[in-house]
Amino acid sequence: MTTLEYRKKLKGVIPAIIVPLDREGQIDFELLKKQAGYLSSSGVNGFFVNGSTGEGSWLSTDEKTKVYQIVREIKGKEQFICAACIQPSTEMVLREIDIFAPLEPDFIVSVTPYYYGVSQDDILWHFKEIAGKSPVPVIAYHIPQNTHNDMSLTTILELTKIDNIAGIKDSSGNFVKFSRACLHEVPNRFSWIQGEDYLDAASLNIGADGMVTGLGNVWIEPYVEMYRSAQSSDFKKVFQMQRKINDLYEIIQITGIKVIPSIKAAVSLLCRSHKWMKMSSQTLNTQEVNLVKEVLNSLNLVN
Repeated sequence: MTTLEYRKKLKGVIPAIIVPLDREGQIDFELLKKQAGYLSSSGVNGFFVNGSTGEGSWLSTDEKTKVYQIVREIKGKEQFICAACIQPSTEMVLREIDIFAPLEPDFIVSVTPYYYGVSQDDILWHFKEIAGKSPVPVIAYHIPQNTHNDMSLTTILELTKIDNIAGIKDSSGNFVKFSRACLHEVPNRFSWIQGEDYLDAASLNIGADGMVTGLGNVWIEPYVEMYRSAQSSDFKKVFQMQRKINDLYEIIQITGIKVIPSIKAAVSLLCRSHKWMKMSSQTLNTQEVNLVKEVLNSLNLVN
């Protein structure tokens, strides 16, 4: 494979899979298999492993590799797998890539450097170093609300010129910047992936290649139907599915924007996870879980 001939195209519905944890913070591998099986059998295009929804920044590298191996075991033959190496420095990302490389991911994912503020030149250097040394294509993950290092439009467009960068996952929520970037002419190998659930339909409408979703861990079917409808240019159905996703998003709104705890609580109510967070104090309390259950009830997802 050359850098311009990727094994698989980065596109479609890509769930950022949660990691079920018990009360002590240990991975429940049986529930992880169950959750991966649900997503795989529902027709997703790939998996985003150890990202934000998967609490990747709080998992050890050993835990990350075990999660990755389970998902790789369960995923379908045609479903690709993205291994997120969420580390604050370029050197640490490269070390983790060396560990994942023998496990043969289809894509490596990296955020910008974080904790310390960096310049746009630093961000470009960071991704060029990673792309130059990664044995598989790289996805640039833009989530400035977590890294506190935003990427400018100019920087994003410069990334499209780097051969071994397959695309960008934009979780910034800045649709103006995303749409401006997406409408530029870029190499066909580069993919625009939306990471904010509220913006999926609008992104597909302007030509985005797909979406990464954490919320889809709860109910992935509307996302799959949305993407397939977009492929057939049935945008009436695309927007119908977006309304369903917006309704599902109420599990997050109703808890005061406790994003990952709400998702895990919802999946626990569907018996494919526990509600526990790696940082256990973040786990939803009983009252909050009941609020989440009310939303799921309204959508006929639980009894």
